[in-house]
Amino acid sequence: MSQLIFRRYQPSDAQAVSQLFREIYGDHYARPDIYLPAMISQHNAEGRWQSVVAVDDKHVLGHAALCLDALSLTAELALMAVHPAAQGQNVATLLGSQLIELSEFLKLKSLSIKQVTHHPYTQRMAEKIGFHSTGLLPDYIASPLTEPLRETMVLGCHMNEGHERPLPDTPWPESCRAFMEYLCSVFGTHQGMAPCLPLPVQIEQHHERFEILIHRLNKHLLDQIRHLPRRWLISAKLELSWHFAEDLSNLSALGFTFTGLMPTQYSQGWFALFHRGAEPRHLELHCPYMQRLHDDLQQNGNTLSSNAAQDSACSAA
Repeated sequence: MSQLIFRRYQPSDAQAVSQLFREIYGDHYARPDIYLPAMISQHNAEGRWQSVVAVDDKHVLGHAALCLDALSLTAELALMAVHPAAQGQNVATLLGSQLIELSEFLKLKSLSIKQVTHHPYTQRMAEKIGFHSTGLLPDYIASPLTEPLRETMVLGCHMNEGHERPLPDTPWPESCRAFMEYLCSVFGTHQGMAPCLPLPVQIEQHHERFEILIHRLNKHLLDQIRHLPRRWLISAKLELSWHFAEDLSNLSALGFTFTGLMPTQYSQGWFALFHRGAEPRHLELHCPYMQRLHDDLQQNGNTLSSNAAQDSACSAA
């Protein structure tokens, strides 16, 4: 194989990039626009994607992109694919490093990344280029590589130089103190209330998972969540605040498990992640904090089968 060249995407690459994803993922990649070369070019031409590629003298053998959020100075490092013929050459790491440099040139404040968990390589690569794992997204997305289970993802965050995303300076519950203090050491803390934009409660269904967005918990909302069907697999995103210890206690009493943090898109704050109803599975994760979150979720026994059995028992009664 000739030496690989790493460069910015060109419109003439569109067909080859689409074919690269077909060869690796078949017809099952989560973002269908990757199968339309015209949309790959359109996204890049309009600036929503900022793609880089690895090429030899004939083929596109690697691709990754910054997917920009128009409402904030952040982006997701995503759409990464490396052809088997180019594996073992640090292609993913080099693509990722180029995108971090590009994000600094674009004056972005931060980047996020979703790391697959059916193998450790993406997790190792993300750590190598400066991402810190902050949260677990259980049963997140369908993947031909994890069927019949949905793939669990690890969320990572990278702050560009000169920017921070502080956490509240508050005592953390014993159950997650080491993890939260680690995140504080990485992202900083603040004493005053961080500015935030109150959002109405939202709920959406993503295949078998129900996702709830919550700005502030109160007794009225907790009572409503308590009466949601036990068989539902639920992911809750709750604005991280000084009420975290109380929120953790209240949601734990409803069968939810804390699975880490993810950045908010509309401010410099964080969401605390809670999950109920995970499929049972064994994972060996690169980050020990993520491993602990996964083990806690599994050990709490919040499986879909047990929740469905509880629903059936309640119906029979």
